[in-house]
Amino acid sequence: MPKVPRTPEITRLDALKPDVHTLPTGAPVWRIYFRAGRHPTRWDHFRHAGPTAARFDHHLGQPATYQDGAVLYAACDPATCFAEVFQHTRVINRWHKEPWLVGFDTAVPLPLLDLTGSFTTRAGASMGLMTGARSTARNWARGFYDSYPATVGLRYPSSMHANRPAMVLTDRAEAAGATPGHPRFHRALGDPAILSLLKNIARTLGYAVS
Repeated sequence: MPKVPRTPEITRLDALKPDVHTLPTGAPVWRIYFRAGRHPTRWDHFRHAGPTAARFDHHLGQPATYQDGAVLYAACDPATCFAEVFQHTRVINRWHKEPWLVGFDTAVPLPLLDLTGSFTTRAGASMGLMTGARSTARNWARGFYDSYPATVGLRYPSSMHANRPAMVLTDRAEAAGATPGHPRFHRALGDPAILSLLKNIARTLGYAVS
């Protein structure tokens, strides 16, 4: 049996008590988003178009379409955001597609299915969900979404930053009002005021800055 079957066994998930990690109101959340390019967005925007190549999109079907389902990928610290967003080139490009770093405090409690522990093994998968085929991870994301309606996203270990917590919030978090009216930190990566921060993060990750 593979460590991560291509699809979950739904009856097994339905019978399994989930591990839930609840982010309390006021918990810090960080993300990088892009204001330019083919698909510009806003700091608090949940992406309804999908599925894309992202690991935990729970959107249905192919090709990608606009759906009720939505996702917002984020992390608990800035460095994890940079590790994840720029993992393919390992270069923090301050200009391409006009990237911005935003930090905000959650407006409501957010119960997340916790994939950082042994739950993935009990569910019939493994930590390979975070490193294996993304198409398989998306199948599991759909199963988790359907089997655990009380959760509003996934909390998972970042394979790019020492298993630090990362998260994907779903349309349930959007409907619950997860994001506040205003962020507490909001800067373009091209802003000279945060260049030293970017250089320190790049040094930690072994990335370059351009």
